[in-house]
Amino acid sequence: MSRWPNRGMRVAMLAALQNFLWLATPAVATEFPLSAHDQAVGTVSSYEVRPSDTLMDVARTLDVGFTQLMAVNLGINPWLPPAGTRITVPGFYLLPNAPHQGIVVDLAAQRLYYFPPGKSVVETYPIGIGMIGADTPVGPTKVTWKEPNPTWIPPASIRAEFPDLPAAIPPGPENPLGEYALHLGWPSYLIHGTNKPDAVGRDVSHGCIRLYPEDIDRLFHEVAVGTPVRVVDDEVKLAWIGDELFMEMYPTKDQADEVDVNATLTPAPPPADLRTRVAAAAGDQMERVDWSIVERVARERTGVPMKITASAEASLPAEAEPAAGGETVTPNGLDHPF
Repeated sequence: MSRWPNRGMRVAMLAALQNFLWLATPAVATEFPLSAHDQAVGTVSSYEVRPSDTLMDVARTLDVGFTQLMAVNLGINPWLPPAGTRITVPGFYLLPNAPHQGIVVDLAAQRLYYFPPGKSVVETYPIGIGMIGADTPVGPTKVTWKEPNPTWIPPASIRAEFPDLPAAIPPGPENPLGEYALHLGWPSYLIHGTNKPDAVGRDVSHGCIRLYPEDIDRLFHEVAVGTPVRVVDDEVKLAWIGDELFMEMYPTKDQADEVDVNATLTPAPPPADLRTRVAAAAGDQMERVDWSIVERVARERTGVPMKITASAEASLPAEAEPAAGGETVTPNGLDHPF
């Protein structure tokens, strides 16, 4: 990854972020420059709750998913967060282990990545995905056609659950597909908008991939028919950033439902092959792995990458600087407040 910018650039970026954090309207997708060797993008930041905020509003404004935001801010009432509370904004991501081409959907992270052809950037969007028992498929497919103002025809599986549904729902505010839909090579599965933005960042769909209305608007107009799509679902990510090994784990589906409903998270058993995977990623640096941090990441499952190697000279600065107005940005997540 490229190094954190010089101080002058950082001041400008932090000021820009402060303005971004106080936008009254929803944000668009986050775009990051990307080199061929980058394995992570973004930063961890913080946001001070205002009297009128709900965490649903904050999630949409900052273009993060609701469960993603709650997983690092457990115990805060999402409907009535106390004004002045400083919450963590988890905007630091290890990229999925997939070719940086077309669309990559990361189910575990509840995020979609788009790699525009001919550009050294990546766009990332929070998504809503399939609920337990209606999982979003995993594997390769492609965008087969693009449909603005789609009409929703409920499939038989949903009609069996909701027999009073009409035969078709035309475009408009009652249409659960929103204003745009990208049809995939998998029949009945789409990437689409939503008339219920609070569902983004949750496991609530019947397998389709939902985006905030402003995000699908951008993605729809950028993506061409034939764009490859790859859906992955890996609860553990490991990547070297400079001289340090980072690990990232997200809540399981059961935990995500618990976070959604109760703002709590009951620890789940770690994957059986976790130590093997960490050792393989560490290679000849395995003696530097701090296994207590590995266990902590697996237990807490915040979704934020944590450095799991101990005391080599870091290739990236680890000190966050406060922005004007109290917002704090942590360069590349190396020293976040957990």
